[in-house]
Amino acid sequence: MYRRFSYGESPHSIASLPGMADLTILLDGFSKAYAMTGWRLGYGVMPVPVAEAVSRLMVNSNSCTASFTQIAGVAALEGDQRDSLAMVEAFRRRRDLVVAGLNAIPRVSCRIPAGAFYAFPNVAAFGRPAQVIADHLLQDAGVAVLAGTGFGQYGEGYVRLSYAASEARLSEALDRMAASLARLG
Repeated sequence: MYRRFSYGESPHSIASLPGMADLTILLDGFSKAYAMTGWRLGYGVMPVPVAEAVSRLMVNSNSCTASFTQIAGVAALEGDQRDSLAMVEAFRRRRDLVVAGLNAIPRVSCRIPAGAFYAFPNVAAFGRPAQVIADHLLQDAGVAVLAGTGFGQYGEGYVRLSYAASEARLSEALDRMAASLARLG
């Protein structure tokens, strides 16, 4: 889903490796790259036997995608890609702003994400569970982040935040986070 949101080297699909096409299911959609969130339009590339089973599942669970949504998807694919590319560049700037801001907060460290629009800063130095940090930031600073544990046991010590907001709002959130985390002690 985040294939277009790659800020460096383009990702390589395992399907492109010798012998892997018959062992790979590739899924993609329009919600991120074309700002069609909620339209539930996507596609899959997979071996025929798997496609047949997926088709039966989809027909019986979702019926079919609305025709206007399908037409919009075709227009997105065939249309001018400049807006989509400009959107990715805007997200790159936001990513850089957020990562620099997070790394400026004492006891927080954040690697530069290579794609998508989420940062996953390490907050383990505060000595509290990730959920406690997330709750504190929401209640004290009004900034919503997710505890890293929502992504598995190795997410402890991390929080996830989206940088899908304006640079002004992100700067304000970073300032509020810095002040709030300083109060956490």
